[in-house]
Formats: sequence, C-alpha cells, structure tokens
Amino acid sequence: MHSIFLFIFIIINLVVVTSVRAETWVLPPHGIDIFGQIRTTQASRTETLLDIARQYDIGQIEILLANPTVDRWLPEDGAKVILPSRYIIPHAERKGLLLNLPEMRIYYFPETKQGEKPMITTYPVGIGRMDWVTPLGVSKIVEKKKDPTWIPPKSLQMDRIANGEQPYPSIVPPGPTNPLGRHAMRLSIGGGSYLIHGTIKPFGVGMRVSAGCVRMYPEDIEALFDKIPVGTQVQIVNQPIKLGWLLDSLFIELHPPLEEEEAIYADYWQMAVNAINDFLASKNNKKNVSTDLEIDQEALRKAVIEKSGMPVLISHPRSQNQLQAQEQDSNLF
Repeated sequence: MHSIFLFIFIIINLVVVTSVRAETWVLPPHGIDIFGQIRTTQASRTETLLDIARQYDIGQIEILLANPTVDRWLPEDGAKVILPSRYIIPHAERKGLLLNLPEMRIYYFPETKQGEKPMITTYPVGIGRMDWVTPLGVSKIVEKKKDPTWIPPKSLQMDRIANGEQPYPSIVPPGPTNPLGRHAMRLSIGGGSYLIHGTIKPFGVGMRVSAGCVRMYPEDIEALFDKIPVGTQVQIVNQPIKLGWLLDSLFIELHPPLEEEEAIYADYWQMAVNAINDFLASKNNKKNVSTDLEIDQEALRKAVIEKSGMPVLISHPRSQNQLQAQEQDSNLF
C-alpha cells in the first residue's frame, strides 16, 4: 500500500513542475519530509558552473558541493553536472517563508484555499557574511517596495571607510546601480533593518556576501513578490543537519555549518549521530520508527564526509540475526 501511495505522490509531483526554474511541488503529506528530484545536465564550453546554477535556480555553493570534481569556471565540454534539486524540508512550522541559513535556501508555503492542494516552492538565497550575520528568529513582512530607493546604513558606510573603500552615496535611487534590485520586502526583525530583496550581482546568490539581508535572483523575487502579502510570517533557522522520512526510510541532508559555528561542528560525525538519535526519539517521529530499522553506518559516514547538500538514504531493515543481537543493546550507535 505504501509503495502505491508513494508512486502516486511522485507522479503528482512530476506533473506539477511547470518549468526548469519553477521549483514548485505538492507539499508532501504526513510521513514524507522530502520533495523534489535530483537531475543532471551537461556543461558546455560557453558557460560556467555558475551560469548553469542560475539557469536551474540553484545557488553557487549548492552547485559546487554537488559537483566537487567539475571546474567552476571552465567545465569540460559535455561534463555531467548534478542539479541538487531534492530537499528535506527544514524542521519548523510549514507556514509563510522559511529560511535555513546553512543551506542558503528559502521555502515558501502559500496559503491554500478550500479544495486546493497545499504547495511548496523553494529558491536559493544569499545571506549575511560572518561579520554581518542574518538574524535567526520568527518575524514577518512589514513592507513591500517595487523599485526601492536604498539608503545605506551608517554601519555599512563606516565599514567601507575602515576597509579603505569609497563609501556609498547617501541615497541610491532606483535603477541599474541600486544593490536592492527592483524588489524589496522589509522584515520586522532587527528594527526593520533587514530586507529580502533582489540584486544586481546575481552570482552572489547562494553565498554569504550581504550585510545581513537576504538576496534573491532578480527573476525569483519578481515571481515571489506579488504572492507575498504584508504580514506573511518569516522564520529564519540554522539547521546544517536535516533529517526526514520518505515513508519508513530515513534520509539525512548535510551542509557545511556557518563559519562562526565550525568549532561547534568540529566533530561533525558525532553531531550527526546525536541529531539522528534526537530525531528518532522525538514524539513526532516515533510512529515512523520500525523495530527493524538500522542506520547504515557507511552511508552516514560518506554523507558526513561529502556534505553534498543532497538527501542521502541512511536506513535499511535489519536482518533477523541483527535483530536478535540488537535485543541486548537498544542504542542504535
């Protein structure tokens, strides 16, 4: 029965995707935390890996992690390029906008009307660099502006002067030199000093390059702008380790931690093990845990080493002999 249900769900999702850029899917039902599809394409001598990333709505770090052997600037003609377009939904309320900083990706859960299927859309983003972090927490959209004027904050001006750089003009009007691009949505967090906005430097999407704001590809925020009403909830979380179910199979998705937390994640293996144990022990997930579930240690170890940013299957059923041995030790690890 599970297999039939899963087949139907996958077919529905394949039909929903309308174009290369439109990463819009039916929101997985209870018991499924994964959506999307890993795809591949071929590089040509006329494009960089970053050109391919933008074409397929992927961030810069994302595509590099998924393709560690492909040259960023001069991929071989015909080189296979993995498109990491499958995701575990971050562990948070599935409402409004949900941004996970380590993966530099935002998820949108549009409100549904009666009779409509709940949907999920996702976009890559750029976030604040280490000395200008994007703040965590729950906020909301308090203002939307098309063709916004940008007034550089004093702190940013002082930083440029301290680095020997020319300060920005005191006011930057709408136009091709405005760093906000053509669309901006103001967040309530931080006294309203943080925005989700477009950019005139699209190669920075999927990197830590901003002064704390959230950057999107111009075409992405244009598509999202009119769908997001003022008052929409925005959650910002920090989850380099994500876990999720595909029916009774457990997957893990690993990302490099934020630079300021590298010391905390120095033993990434142990952090992953702890996350798995906590995930399996949580009340919400106990119903998914089968008595014959076993963590595939080699698959987990490989996932920890690679941190590819793509979901990896890390469970399989135990054999009868393993089940008997496990009776004496209930600790998975």
